[in-house]
Amino acid sequence: MPTITPGTHYDLAVIGAGQGGGPLAGAFARAGKRVALIERSHVGGTCINEGCTPTKTMIASARVAYVTRRSADYGVHAGDIRIDLRRVGERKQEIVSSFRHGSESALERAGVELVRGNARFVGERRLEVASSDNGREITADLVVVNTGLSPAIPPIEGLDRAPYLTSSSIMELSEVPKHLIVIGGGYVGLEFAQMFRRFGSSVTVLQRENQLLTHEDVDVADEIKTILSDEGIRILLGVEVTGVEAQGSNLRLVYDTRDRSVTGSVTGSHLLVAAGRVPNTNDLQLAAAGVETDARGFIRVNERLETTAPGVFAIGDVNGGPAFTHVSYDDFRILRTNLLGAGGATTTGRLVPYTVFLDPQLGRIGMTEREASAAGKRIKIAKLPMTSVARALEVDETRGFMKAIVDAESGRLLGAAVLGIEGGEIAGLLQIAMIGNLHYGVLRDGIFSHPTLAESLNNLFAAMDRSG
Repeated sequence: MPTITPGTHYDLAVIGAGQGGGPLAGAFARAGKRVALIERSHVGGTCINEGCTPTKTMIASARVAYVTRRSADYGVHAGDIRIDLRRVGERKQEIVSSFRHGSESALERAGVELVRGNARFVGERRLEVASSDNGREITADLVVVNTGLSPAIPPIEGLDRAPYLTSSSIMELSEVPKHLIVIGGGYVGLEFAQMFRRFGSSVTVLQRENQLLTHEDVDVADEIKTILSDEGIRILLGVEVTGVEAQGSNLRLVYDTRDRSVTGSVTGSHLLVAAGRVPNTNDLQLAAAGVETDARGFIRVNERLETTAPGVFAIGDVNGGPAFTHVSYDDFRILRTNLLGAGGATTTGRLVPYTVFLDPQLGRIGMTEREASAAGKRIKIAKLPMTSVARALEVDETRGFMKAIVDAESGRLLGAAVLGIEGGEIAGLLQIAMIGNLHYGVLRDGIFSHPTLAESLNNLFAAMDRSG
């Protein structure tokens, strides 16, 4: 048992140096407050160390391989390409280390005390932080939990004895898998599936539901399936993995269809488990502080991010909201406003965009068509294939489509999905229109420079008018 040093009191203690916790700690320190930022691993959280930064860096390498292979389509003839996965990993790590160092330096300049170790509550706003051989007690006027999520490991027979990969460990591979099997057809699983297919792996995706990306509209999910299938990825929908077993240097997965009518198997060299994520709350002893969680372990918060314990807040993925870095950062802004500023900020009604970094990207904002219909909205749909976008034709990137959901009475946008080249950027333009409560006609009739992707918004909404 580690020796516990008697407590030190702070104005603010933050558990987890992620993309919300770090900036909040810095803001309090710059305001003259005494701040402890507790981190058991790396500053920067999932985004910098295991999520956005490293994955998008590797996706960029995979896209270079993809474009090089089809360079002849542009009249450019390149030789055979070779994937150096070690160098891909080194480049990824160089960028991660740079971002991490920048975050650490910013905290140091602000005067934040960085405390290394595992934190757990031992009372009301009282924490015990333990490392391998020692520990200390911390008390604070305010405590913020920003501990994030970890990969979920489903209870599949034999999986605990198999050398499976997660979204973190797969990025440490030094050689391209011969055949990568992916359990899960969500955002994470599909990004890695396409990445490693482009690196040269055979790839099979097993998805329990009957469509990929179950939150999306069916037409969007179907188009993504077509795009990935065209790249040579085998996709099995409506199947549940029931067992995993080693066969020499390979792994064999057994699966059933959801209705149990068909049983099958697939054998591959590597297995990625991308079946969702779970909150990092098990080791926090939240009950000791009076902090309640839901049945899945997410910390319950209200619209001001307050937990059930006075003076304790939860921000980022751990509170069960949308699991995106930009949401965590907005949570920080809410607490900064309420605890250091004039107050009054809440999560109510905020627009949350996201981008799935497939190629082409899926940029999303607001309601899906399915959500709008379920809410009883009378809607009109604007839809435009990327084959009708001049800029997409010029650069030979014509896969996908743009889709906007418009309130039929007010003419204002309710949501959009842009599956196409730079889809996230185009969705951002539509988000700005939603923030400004613009009628769709403003975009239909606006002057955008030619030839850009933005000018396709003219045609998107003009097509809706022509279709009635």
